Amino acid sequence: IDVNECTSENPCTQTCVNTYSSFLCRCEPGYELEADGVNCSDMDECSFSEFLCQHECVNTPGSYYCVCPSGYNLLDDSRSCQDINECEIRNFTCTPQQTCFNIPGEYKCLDPVRCEDPYMQINENRCMCPAENTGCRDQPFTVLYRVMDMVSGRSVPSDIFQMQATTRYPGAYYIFQIKSGNEGREFYMR
Repeated sequence: IDVNECTSENPCTQTCVNTYSSFLCRCEPGYELEADGVNCSDMDECSFSEFLCQHECVNTPGSYYCVCPSGYNLLDDSRSCQDINECEIRNFTCTPQQTCFNIPGEYKCLDPVRCEDPYMQINENRCMCPAENTGCRDQPFTVLYRVMDMVSGRSVPSDIFQMQATTRYPGAYYIFQIKSGNEGREFYMR
């Protein structure tokens, strides 16, 4: 008569399977059988692939989970991270005069446009230099401020924005130049 070792002595640390005149040990998902054929040790799923999680993989006994950096939410697939738009959900500390601008992982509070003399503000993002003011003679007629989100991961080279001269003011000429911020020469105009 076969002795069922699984009930009499159960030498396995997890699951015991009785066989004719012997037994086999099996491990739960997330564990692997050690060389002694009896003990089970945790499998480090995070070491198998760097693509299990978009950001960081955390091993746990018998399993793993993914975590996202601050300012991101873990999506329903339990592996991908999505930026939290603090401006959209109104979770920011900007003053009523400032504009909330979402950036990956956080946000920035942008101060309102302030026109420097001799310019006058004509709306929330445009400054104008009146033609009758002698200090405006060698200055651009208008200065327009735009804030834009430049998404990472786009194929390069690519056009970021387009500006176009107008024939609205006869005799006017237009100069387009990158005034600052191009020390690494990543940008050019065409």
